[in-house]
Amino acid sequence: MTRVAVYGTGSWGTAFAIVLADAGCEVTLWARRPEVVEAVNATGTNQEYLPGVRLPESVRATADPAEAARGAEFAVLSVPSQTLRDNLAGWAGLLAPDTVLVSLMKGIELGTAKRMSEVIEEVAGVGPERVAVLSGPNLAPEIAERQPAASVVACVDETVAKRLQAACHTPYFRPYTNTDVIGCELGGAVKNVIALAVGIADGMGLGDNTKASLMTRGLAEISRLGLAMGADALTFAGLAGMGDLIATCSSPLSRNHTFGTNLGRGMTLEETIAVTRQTAEGVKSCRSVLDLARRHGVDMPLTETVVRIVHEGTSPQVAVGELMSRTAKAEQH
Repeated sequence: MTRVAVYGTGSWGTAFAIVLADAGCEVTLWARRPEVVEAVNATGTNQEYLPGVRLPESVRATADPAEAARGAEFAVLSVPSQTLRDNLAGWAGLLAPDTVLVSLMKGIELGTAKRMSEVIEEVAGVGPERVAVLSGPNLAPEIAERQPAASVVACVDETVAKRLQAACHTPYFRPYTNTDVIGCELGGAVKNVIALAVGIADGMGLGDNTKASLMTRGLAEISRLGLAMGADALTFAGLAGMGDLIATCSSPLSRNHTFGTNLGRGMTLEETIAVTRQTAEGVKSCRSVLDLARRHGVDMPLTETVVRIVHEGTSPQVAVGELMSRTAKAEQH
């Protein structure tokens, strides 16, 4: 039986643990807080993040990262993107030399503008063939309810991607392989920023034309940045690109969309943070995405607008007016 360690017991880490267990893996969840460990092991539930969802019997929890790592073929990392570096520094030495590190995170690191796989390679001292990413339209509550979903598992080593594919393939969760790690990660990170924009539009009471325009031009921004960084254009037409973008921009289950909606309704950043229970990755990553775009000379006006609204105090009404008054150009640019 394949052993898997999942570091992080938020909704997505826990949901993916369910997928892995349903695919036949033995899963150990690492939780920072002892009360979460106790609840998982005593009741078979993670009531804080997935209330009412029964975990498979092959999922257990521990607060000891070394215990989670023991014998693990895959170490799945599911923590907030901006905490990955510090957390992984404490875990990397516990992993076996052949353990594959799997990123569920969809963000870009502040300051370095590095993708999560790059942070993993640097901190763990491993080559890209030992790092995989999972991305796609994966709203955790729906997957925890075992509703049909598809995703992408990406690694530069296709053999590793296929191993991970086999480890998480269930009757309701269909993973596809890809070797375009850059494209899959950028799709996952930047769509959070676009979802903030769509949420803001929703909160302002704007309609479907506006939201469709934001999603479409958002996909253009993702593609431009990806191509500048060497990604495959086809990735952005797939599950890790368009698929993830549609789900995150459209669903009330999306944290980033919900966060944006509150901003669009007039709440301040501090007020919105106060009512948000889980991490909305786009809030911090929008700045690092814009930093990454500038480093590569890529124009990303929607991302820039989100940064101005979220972090610079520009009102959504003013920002929308400025965005619409930009010089007209050909759609391909």
